Amino acid sequence: MSKPIYVLSGPNLNLLGQREPEIYGRDTLDDVRARCERTADARGLSVVFRQSNHEGELIDWVQEARTEGCALVLNPAGYGHTSVALLDALKTLAIPIVECHLSNPAAREDFRRHTYVSLAATGVVSGFGAASYELAVAAAAGLVGAA
Repeated sequence: MSKPIYVLSGPNLNLLGQREPEIYGRDTLDDVRARCERTADARGLSVVFRQSNHEGELIDWVQEARTEGCALVLNPAGYGHTSVALLDALKTLAIPIVECHLSNPAAREDFRRHTYVSLAATGVVSGFGAASYELAVAAAAGLVGAA
């Protein structure tokens, strides 16, 4: 069996569907998980889907994906704008990294227009709401030859 795509979500994404639905949509994190699983399954892959509000835990999972995953989809949320430590962990990966955002950071506040994650990402998907995750999983699958 092939290695899974790791799909990691950062802080406050556990509140999807409740927190600022006008920006992030009404889908819950469980809805997003189901979308990712369907997208991966249609390509003969699986996902490891996790969310944490803790930077160190996300870094541990990035390091785990280094050997256990075939690709990484990461929505770093607020940590994308602040975490050099997360960038350093991402730079150890030799697998594709797809940065994912529900909203379009380029159309929001100035501080959201730069993410450290982009410096290590193979590509970025943003602005499509919960469908951003599906698109990111499909992109990751394509990058590993499972499109």
